[in-house]
Amino acid sequence: MNTHQTQETVPHHIVVLGAGYAGMAAAVQLAARTGRMKNPATVTLVSAQERFTERLRLHMTATGQEVADLSIPEMLEGTGARFVRGWVTAVDAKARTVRIDDDRVLSYDNLVYALGGVADTAAVPGVEDHAFTLSGPEEAEALAGRLARLGSGTVLVAGSGLTGVESAAEIAERHPELDVVLVGRGEPGASMNPKARAYLQAALDRLGVAVRSGVEVAKVLPDAVVSADGEHIAADVVLWTSGTRVSPLAAAAGLEVDERGRIVTDTALRSVSHPEVYAVGDAAAVRQGYGVMHGTCQGGMPTGVHAALSIVRVLQGKQPEPFRFGYYHTPVSLGRDDAVVQFTRPDDSPRRIFLTGRTAARYKEVVTASPWPTYGRMKKMPASGAFWPRGGRFTRIQGDR
Repeated sequence: MNTHQTQETVPHHIVVLGAGYAGMAAAVQLAARTGRMKNPATVTLVSAQERFTERLRLHMTATGQEVADLSIPEMLEGTGARFVRGWVTAVDAKARTVRIDDDRVLSYDNLVYALGGVADTAAVPGVEDHAFTLSGPEEAEALAGRLARLGSGTVLVAGSGLTGVESAAEIAERHPELDVVLVGRGEPGASMNPKARAYLQAALDRLGVAVRSGVEVAKVLPDAVVSADGEHIAADVVLWTSGTRVSPLAAAAGLEVDERGRIVTDTALRSVSHPEVYAVGDAAAVRQGYGVMHGTCQGGMPTGVHAALSIVRVLQGKQPEPFRFGYYHTPVSLGRDDAVVQFTRPDDSPRRIFLTGRTAARYKEVVTASPWPTYGRMKKMPASGAFWPRGGRFTRIQGDR
């Protein structure tokens, strides 16, 4: 190597793992902001798929409805960011490398870890072998094919959270020939105020969804689920929406994780054990004044943007600012023309105000459709992505300024 080569400055390399809502936000922000710096950094986004998955529409895909084909490489065009398609198979935090498909290695100076959650198919026996999930478009399309072939019978949706409610409603509306049963430990809409919860339950009744609350599924069989008290509930198809898990790669790499395997972060979204690593979205255990954030699109995108801002500030010799986020709504679709939108306090507790019916359905569609054009705006105006509710007193942690 000659003297001229040794004096050249090696670009700072930032690798983003995962192109979900949070990872895309981080990658677009980083590319847009570092490209304008005096010493530009390089940004590489790694994803197993070139198509962006709108997770908020997976229950639509599961009932055979067409959704937009959104290309991640096309979104990155003109930003300077590089796209690498492949599965992340290992992270070496000591060497600061990432292994892709077991045969490629990428080095990094900063890593943004955005490998989000998938359905937890390991916690309950039989789920892996006998249940469908909505972990991604392939799984949702497989369920759509099964439902289309079924003709008659019972579809059991296990998990009475918001994903379970939306899925049960969508299946019941699109397949009136099928009996749909929603089974879960809690009451559907339990986090909503009583009037919003009553509307949600009335909508499920109207759609013919049979709700079984207070039931914990202990085992899934080929033709039934078995509850914790031994009851067999017959089902021709089981959709599992009860619980999620994150990739074990972070823990295997030696990063400090919580009991659910999520990377524990400081207020700037840096790993507390490896500060060159930032964690965002479902992969991160982000603490606010009200507790640890739970995974949603509304919170995931801001974590991606803030991680990018934190990296840029450090590269500029500044201190990163603390991340603060307050929840503001819980939109739940109840088929294509009905929904309920519960507005919340920053700590996600329900306010008195809520929307229902077609107005709520239009609101939900605006929310669902907004991420992709938001990325497009951020390419030209990165500051446009840095607006979200900070949460006031609800998000302050002792020691923050």
